Amino acid sequence: MKRIILLTALALLLVHSPAHSASVDGYYRKDGTYVGPYQRTNPDHNPYNNYNFPGNYNPNSGRTTPGNPDTYLDRYNDRGRSSGGLGGYNSFDYRRR
Repeated sequence: MKRIILLTALALLLVHSPAHSASVDGYYRKDGTYVGPYQRTNPDHNPYNNYNFPGNYNPNSGRTTPGNPDTYLDRYNDRGRSSGGLGGYNSFDYRRR
């Protein structure tokens, strides 16, 4: 019985771990537009665990994100080069599964 309780508690901790997402408080943009509070994934340079990756559930919209994973990865990787963000740096090949 103790083993079942321990395994259940461990499973709940893993499912509800706050390490994968963060709450963002509402704020006002420079133009005065209010952006309401929302959840976001923690930045870790891994596109597969982002809410906007096709097939992942997005708690902000309450829906599964549609789209083509390859198109998403192309945009994700090009974004870093064009905005000065990641600069084309990849810690591993994102397309390798």
